[in-house]
Amino acid sequence: MLTRTIISTIFFAICCVTTAEAQFKIGLRVGASTTDIDPSNLNIIQNGTSQLSVALKEARYGIHGGLVLQGKIGKFLIQPEILFNSNKVDYEVTDPQNPDLPGEIKEEKYQYLDIPLLFGVKFGPVRLHAGPVGHLYINSVSELTDIEGYEQKFDEFTFGWQGGLGLDLWKLMIDLRYEGNFTKFGDHITFFGDEYKFDQSAARFLFSVGFMFGN
Repeated sequence: MLTRTIISTIFFAICCVTTAEAQFKIGLRVGASTTDIDPSNLNIIQNGTSQLSVALKEARYGIHGGLVLQGKIGKFLIQPEILFNSNKVDYEVTDPQNPDLPGEIKEEKYQYLDIPLLFGVKFGPVRLHAGPVGHLYINSVSELTDIEGYEQKFDEFTFGWQGGLGLDLWKLMIDLRYEGNFTKFGDHITFFGDEYKFDQSAARFLFSVGFMFGN
């Protein structure tokens, strides 16, 4: 239901732009992202005893790509997008009862459908834009499932925001953005029925290149 509401809002915005006799373009863009978060630990407790320590080892580069719609009225822009986003992160799992033993690296991959709705202004070839972004959960594969008591419970839909700078050269779009989110990183992690999450919200830097069709 929430997903339908978000998509309906985007299409309503597009209709408002087109009926206002805006210049309207469609395009494709692809890019990479890196997650910005300080390393921290989760202390997994069962029956009052510390069982495991799960630390964020490395947040790897992600990739994204999809459809861009852009409406322009004078210097003002509205730009909804629908992008497939894939990311990967490594966790280090250690046993607090045996601190001398090396930690075990567990990899997790997850995919979302990102739906930014950006508003901005354009000065010559330069764009400034910002707006909300929704993340629709698609799928994940995690090596943490090898650990007894682990479950993952991803929210179907989460929200964040994006802002950044764009450069238009002929029909090419070059974008650099920063993304913040309103949920804590790792909030899908559950051990022995208890939910865990890291102290920080996940943030990302995104770089992309796109191609716009039409005049």
